[in-house]
Amino acid sequence: MGMQLGVNVPNFGPGTDPGVLREWARVVEGLGFELLMMSDHVVVTPEVSQRYPEPFYEPFTALSWLAGQTTRVRLGTTVLVLPYRHPALVARMVTNLDQLSGGRFVLGAGIGWSQQEYAALGVPFAQRGRLTDAHLTVLRETVSVPIWVGGNSDAAIRRAARFGDAWHPLRNTIGWLRAAVAEHAPAGFAPRIALRLTGEPADGADRLAGVGTIEQVLDDLEQLRLLGAETVVLDPYNGDPEETRRPEVAWQALTALAEHRRSTP
Repeated sequence: MGMQLGVNVPNFGPGTDPGVLREWARVVEGLGFELLMMSDHVVVTPEVSQRYPEPFYEPFTALSWLAGQTTRVRLGTTVLVLPYRHPALVARMVTNLDQLSGGRFVLGAGIGWSQQEYAALGVPFAQRGRLTDAHLTVLRETVSVPIWVGGNSDAAIRRAARFGDAWHPLRNTIGWLRAAVAEHAPAGFAPRIALRLTGEPADGADRLAGVGTIEQVLDDLEQLRLLGAETVVLDPYNGDPEETRRPEVAWQALTALAEHRRSTP
């Protein structure tokens, strides 16, 4: 089996409602992508709402609903913030969603970044790394789904090696990803990259993987395949909540990629 492609679907923002989420699932599965993922927040604090405003659809709830409206595409989180929920509850929800979807769930997990959200939930932000490790220990013993450990730090890579089936770095350059894989040689590699097609070639050393012409993005995907990526998750959301009012832009980019995939032996 070749490298699989997934899509990170915006489950938040002023343009997102149940009908739009249903259409996202139809587009992702209909175009032949193998995985549909969603992000995680529980309390949409002021610092969260700047980039991920209400309505914010909780990922287990939304993915369970979409599991009943899809048949083939895998479903997952990129990334679930583990310390926000008791690990026994996470294990129960992961197991049930995997059962209800016919074995289609992937758990992408990480430590999170929002101090305000940690405070609102009464969870100590300074202990998030230790808590994440403790929760991953429980999950490794109690669930049978793939676990991807997200994050770009050295600690995240070490955590992936210890607990995960794959390291799941988030939105970076090909050069950075190539250097990180060469240094750490992760056993599994499933990066999430940007997706933003441009009319003219994007340049510069800080060009994110997935940003540029269709030819540049296809080359990025080939470079990631050569680095050993089993799955690459495409993230068409580039930070402006108003983008959620125009999902057709992302759908057009995904359609262009899908057409190239179909035409390539």
